[in-house]
Amino acid sequence: MLQPLNDRVLVQPLEAEDKTAGGIILPETAQHKPREGKVIAAGPGRLLDDGTRQPMSVKVDDVIIYTEYGGTEIKVDGEEYLLVDEHSILAVRV
Repeated sequence: MLQPLNDRVLVQPLEAEDKTAGGIILPETAQHKPREGKVIAAGPGRLLDDGTRQPMSVKVDDVIIYTEYGGTEIKVDGEEYLLVDEHSILAVRV
């Protein structure tokens, strides 16, 4: 597995919805890119100017919502993940 550096998190994207609320099945081309994912690993936090680290606001197993085009897609052991900067995280599901 990978250990993210600084203020980055490794996210496993959740599956996109393939059905509307009314039950209509959407073709893959009409599905929105998922913007939710589970945090698999988190870096130690951002290094501040005074040399201290700002702790991360998310932890492993949190389900997060991130910006639509946030993150870098990577593949590890055949699984697809995103490396997302902390500032691209919009919310944590509670």
